[in-house]
Amino acid sequence: MYKPTDAQTWKGRVDAADGELGLRWHQVMQLLRLSPDQELPQVAPGRRGVAFLGFCCDEGVRRNQGRVGAASAPPLIRQAMASFANHLSSNYSLHDAGDVLVLNQHLEEAQMQLGKKVQALQEHGYKTIVLGGGHETAYGHFLGLQSGLQGEETLGIINFDAHFDLRSYANQPSSGTPFLQIADALEKQNKDFNYLCLGIQEYGNTRALFNTAKNLGTEYVLAQDLHMFKAEALKTDVQAFLSKVDKVYVSIDLDVFAAGYAPGVSAPAAMGVQPDIVLLLLQEIMKSGKVLSLDVVELNPQFDIDSRTAKLAASLIYHSVMNWR
Repeated sequence: MYKPTDAQTWKGRVDAADGELGLRWHQVMQLLRLSPDQELPQVAPGRRGVAFLGFCCDEGVRRNQGRVGAASAPPLIRQAMASFANHLSSNYSLHDAGDVLVLNQHLEEAQMQLGKKVQALQEHGYKTIVLGGGHETAYGHFLGLQSGLQGEETLGIINFDAHFDLRSYANQPSSGTPFLQIADALEKQNKDFNYLCLGIQEYGNTRALFNTAKNLGTEYVLAQDLHMFKAEALKTDVQAFLSKVDKVYVSIDLDVFAAGYAPGVSAPAAMGVQPDIVLLLLQEIMKSGKVLSLDVVELNPQFDIDSRTAKLAASLIYHSVMNWR
């Protein structure tokens, strides 16, 4: 259920004549092994370590009657990131912690395994970025973030998504249920569910889901209102949400984008949002100093065109890392 990343995974263009000034991500990436027989290095004080962890899963998508294929996404996102120019300062380091795999449709076990890996990385000082996988990634990701909250600290969840993903999981969890699972888990701990969803498609969410969102106190912005000409108002809304919480978990479901930008997703959106407004708000969030972790989910390489969706996912990750405070 866990596979360390092979050293040959990270490869790309090399500008040898430029020395350190010509380095790219594949040249500075350090591999981590998350196994009981190997001690995980601690991030040194004053340094920033960013660790990537794949979740090779689309069992939740299958259960949700979506287009399967997201299980093969993490290597493609890595490939799209490999040749990024390295503009990080010397106190930053990049790490690849391998992949959690789903075997024989055992989603719940894999989510627990993902949580344990995220928790280990967080406890050793790493900022974590999970490469999905379907949006069932979110619940496993959350399981690993709970230990990062100190005392009465509150967690805020910001989800760029066309869907609330608040479906009932009475029959079984899926890619459409993770945030209701999180809400119920927080309720059992007597903690608030602080959830902001950006990019909601009215036609993609039933009245029952809007009612669930309302009952849970979910804040949301419809896709039709997520535009650059409303940027200042949207930044104000995001800042207001950030001011209410101590820590933040960010999730980016690539189906929030219009299909022209993100054709390779489990549920493509004909009327989705444009990347520029998401990038603007994402940079604002990452600069807040409150972000614990980030995931990018629902890339389905089987339906991608020219690696367009994989490159979008990789670009969003790049700007997240560059603006992480």
